[in-house]
Amino acid sequence: MLDILAITTPIFLIIGLGYLARAGGIIEAAPLQGVGTFVMYFALPALVIRALTEHPLGEVFDPTYLLAYGGGSLAVFATGLTLAMTLQRKPLGTGAIQALGMSASNSGFIGYPVAAMALGPPAAVFLALNMLIENLLIIPLALILAELGHQAGNGLRETLHQTGRRLVRNPVLIGLSIGVLLSATGLSLPSPLTRVIDMLAGAAGPAALFVIGGSLYGLKPKGMVRDIGQIAVGKLVLHPLAVFGAFLLLPDVTPTLLTGALLFACAPMISIYPLLGRRFGLDDIAAATLMVSTLTSFVTISLMLWLSRHLALFAGA
Repeated sequence: MLDILAITTPIFLIIGLGYLARAGGIIEAAPLQGVGTFVMYFALPALVIRALTEHPLGEVFDPTYLLAYGGGSLAVFATGLTLAMTLQRKPLGTGAIQALGMSASNSGFIGYPVAAMALGPPAAVFLALNMLIENLLIIPLALILAELGHQAGNGLRETLHQTGRRLVRNPVLIGLSIGVLLSATGLSLPSPLTRVIDMLAGAAGPAALFVIGGSLYGLKPKGMVRDIGQIAVGKLVLHPLAVFGAFLLLPDVTPTLLTGALLFACAPMISIYPLLGRRFGLDDIAAATLMVSTLTSFVTISLMLWLSRHLALFAGA
């Protein structure tokens, strides 16, 4: 158990430092947002480029991982949408945002730092694959359905157009495109640029965790226990189980592949969840759910690491 805590404790200590920095007035919201912008626009794209250029393209784009993790995430999204619209009688827009919270992991800010400490270099490859699934499948699907539910004067064509424009400007996807181009052509960057990318990539994990901690300061559940509980359980329990089940249906799954996928699936929802929810009047519940899920993920991630040490099915972390 001590070796598991040796992995998870530093992760959540850095999150705690970010929270204490905000609580103690050491850093305000605006500078913290600047750090988050640095991570999103520079550190994470650099990390993805490094992952794609350090491994053969055929090794990075693993169809088994894409199919299993993507399929499991879609299954959870569909389940969350169905529960919200049938049992809770929520409108389509609300249901889509709740389903997004259950099926899109915080791969860059929490999933990657944990997986990197547990598995080492393969974590960067899993990050690139997860970014594809989340940014090209789950998030666009949720936003399109949410926009259609709220209409906002736009039809399907305009909604698809706006979503496509956002994706083209997504810095992580730009990094993915650059990395794929370099890997496919066999081109290498000049040595100074390679060192810059290495330096930026190395800053991604700790800076992202610090931002998460600072962002949790001041968030309050405000009595939305049922919705928060449903989304949090869906993300931290149902999502890993669905991904696990999807991997079991496919042949030739390596322990490292399965362990990496489950570590990412055990992470809480994406950090921009409250921002996406704000557009549809759900910023309070999204922020509160993010707080609860981030804190509770210490348990789910630790449990996943414990299982990886005691079951031969997983890679020993």
